[in-house]
Amino acid sequence: MLLPRAVKAVDWSKCHAANWRRHSFSGYLEAVKVTDNTRLEELLGCEKQKEVMINNTRQFLKGLPANNALLWGSRGTGKSSMVKALLNEYGCEGLRVIQVEKEDLIYLSEIFSAVENEPYRFILLCDDLTFEVGELSYKMLKSALDGSVYSAPENVLIYVTSNRRHLLPQYETDLLGGKYVNGELQQSEAMEEKVSLSDRFGLWVPFHVFTQDRYLDAVRQCVEREAATRSLTIPWTKELELDAIQWSHDKTKRCGRTAFQFSKNWVGRYLLTQAGA
Repeated sequence: MLLPRAVKAVDWSKCHAANWRRHSFSGYLEAVKVTDNTRLEELLGCEKQKEVMINNTRQFLKGLPANNALLWGSRGTGKSSMVKALLNEYGCEGLRVIQVEKEDLIYLSEIFSAVENEPYRFILLCDDLTFEVGELSYKMLKSALDGSVYSAPENVLIYVTSNRRHLLPQYETDLLGGKYVNGELQQSEAMEEKVSLSDRFGLWVPFHVFTQDRYLDAVRQCVEREAATRSLTIPWTKELELDAIQWSHDKTKRCGRTAFQFSKNWVGRYLLTQAGA
């Protein structure tokens, strides 16, 4: 019961993504089928972010200097979709993705050992990452990014997505204890510790809430995509637009995720009405 079940080694020539599965005192890589077919050109409202991530990933694929990246910002604005789209775009060029949960970051050295001799380029993705003060996995990730004995091999980059820029909660008391040194205000030790992890990412890529026009562009694209999968054309009407705006008000959010959820609801109701007719 303590040993992981026998599994075949991941065939990276056929598989573009894998998850780290924890078992007892260790774990193993489990191949997963990529079902998200998001393309880079479908990501709206993040052109600058897209340019930064494409350039960094292409540098990495060509064996040139590249940075670990922290994609942070408002929920539902395309952080995770960006990484999936990069895999869909560059998987044929040797890009692979390994997704790791926060609790499994303590196994980073084992994951690195499993892929360091593979002839592919790996993005180690930790999605929707946040920490609480004192967590062991925080220290492991910090060490891996800092070039310690746990550092990633040459064919691995770390991409992290989070709603928090510094990955840790911040409190008012963290601001206490600052002092002036040579005429400049130095942060408190608490703040220094909290920003020390995010500082280790070479790239900070921010994602922001959509404007209403950008949100409606995303709705239009999502509706067209849902309709196209069923060989349909759904007209863009004033009723559809107003419903989309009301949906964003109800969700208190204008973002790609809200647009996608609305499109599924609208297209589903439209098809149901058509079937009833």
